[in-house]
Amino acid sequence: MKSPWLKGGLGIVCLALLSPAALGAAPKGGGQDAVAALAERIDRHLDTAFVARKATPAPLASDEEFVRRAYLDLGGRIPHVSEVRAFLDDRRPDKRRLLIDKLLASPLYVKHFTNVWRALLLPQNNNQQVQFLSNQMEAWVRARLRDNVPYDKMVRDLISVPVAFNGGRGGFGAIPAAGYDPSAVVFYQANEMKAENLAASTSRLFLGVKLECAQCHDHPFAKWTRKQFWEYTAFFAGIQPQNVNAGVFSPARDDPKVREVAMPGTARKVAARFLDGAQPRWREDATTRATLAEWMTSPTNPFFAKAIANRTWEHFFGIGLVDPVDDFRDENPPSHPALLDDLARAFVASKYDLKFLMRAIAASKAYQRSSAQAHKSQDDLRLFARMPLKGLTPEQVFDSLAIATGYREAPGFNRGFVGFGNNSPRAEFLAKFANPVDRRTEHQTSILQALALMNGKFIADATSLERSEVLAAVLDSPFMDHRQRLDTLFMAALARPMRSREASRLTAYVTGGGPSRNSKKALADVFWVLLNSSEFILNH
Repeated sequence: MKSPWLKGGLGIVCLALLSPAALGAAPKGGGQDAVAALAERIDRHLDTAFVARKATPAPLASDEEFVRRAYLDLGGRIPHVSEVRAFLDDRRPDKRRLLIDKLLASPLYVKHFTNVWRALLLPQNNNQQVQFLSNQMEAWVRARLRDNVPYDKMVRDLISVPVAFNGGRGGFGAIPAAGYDPSAVVFYQANEMKAENLAASTSRLFLGVKLECAQCHDHPFAKWTRKQFWEYTAFFAGIQPQNVNAGVFSPARDDPKVREVAMPGTARKVAARFLDGAQPRWREDATTRATLAEWMTSPTNPFFAKAIANRTWEHFFGIGLVDPVDDFRDENPPSHPALLDDLARAFVASKYDLKFLMRAIAASKAYQRSSAQAHKSQDDLRLFARMPLKGLTPEQVFDSLAIATGYREAPGFNRGFVGFGNNSPRAEFLAKFANPVDRRTEHQTSILQALALMNGKFIADATSLERSEVLAAVLDSPFMDHRQRLDTLFMAALARPMRSREASRLTAYVTGGGPSRNSKKALADVFWVLLNSSEFILNH
């Protein structure tokens, strides 16, 4: 601990007065009118629920709250002090919409959502080949986000890409199948090139269905049967992983015309069939997986658009309309069925434009509400009467710390996938925080993470009088008094100036020099507290 008034057995040390509980370009598929219309419908759907539940929605968030939230959700980091000040000084009535447009058009959006999709497509994997090749997967995602490729095309490309050598003709020096894309193939390698793994992964990611629960027996809680699992798996049956047996190497194969699979433990084979029960209409010029991709991304598919609309909603609110996001079933209905239907229809009408969906959600009053609970009727987070508190991803934590402290990564570090030959401070930090939770509204911090924030070298250097660039810049300024220095640190860490109660207490602390009687060390103490506060490590 760095001062006597910071005592307390906290996993993440913070001032009580900083607790979140006390916190109060046109899209391709549709213009701004379509965005505004969908945002208005979002709020109408929620208003109907508020009336039915006799709930009082929270007021809109302040500009300070909104700018920080928007940068974290769309850019993956907190804003710079200059970005906060520019937004607060902006007097245009539509400045929130303009900020969202600016972020969606920026490299920050591409970088952040590359991380988001990499974590979805390549969850933590101990396969060193996957770790080594993950940069290729990131490059594949990054290119599509940069060009705002429609979501249906993005999924079609991934599902239907040839992943090995056709017809079993592979061998050393063999030529891959036409259309083979080593970047997209990493997704298949992460699933061990196994048909059952690919069936479970694709149904969960793109259809919102946990089909793997029916792999060995009929689903215990949903309508899915074991037969349906293997019928869906049959679309991937042409993929055979590489095999090394008795010193003989057999490369991975991809036979595009295989359409059936044997059910384990039986003498039975089942033919490929869609999850809605429809029989595929096979075309001679289409591979088995291309046929699946065409059905999956069809506007009439009952799962596809709803699944990504729900996942996008979860990104902004920390909890989905269907929760968990990958568990669509009759026994787990959405909290607002009409809203989910509306989002899905609008997304299809926008020609699967992810930015359109994000613009509309961010333009809604629901997204712009305060996270501070102002009424007991706001207890139920799935009512969306206030903004839920959301835990940051490991990348968001580190990149926000880097912004707040002025950290720049030195050249020469390996910036590859965390856990494989990566020696950068960022990679070491992310490795400690690599424990994703099912629901970001239930964020928990491990002891190792708490220690990394409180006592780790990165934070120690960032709050050191000898090594901190931010502290040096603040202390060296002859034009600032203690109040102004503290305000600058608050803006750097929390994207807001001090409140009056904070100002009176902290200014007196720094002026008195704290326990060391050194005002510079006292200022460093305050900065350390801000970086360890729950207000910093949560998105609110």
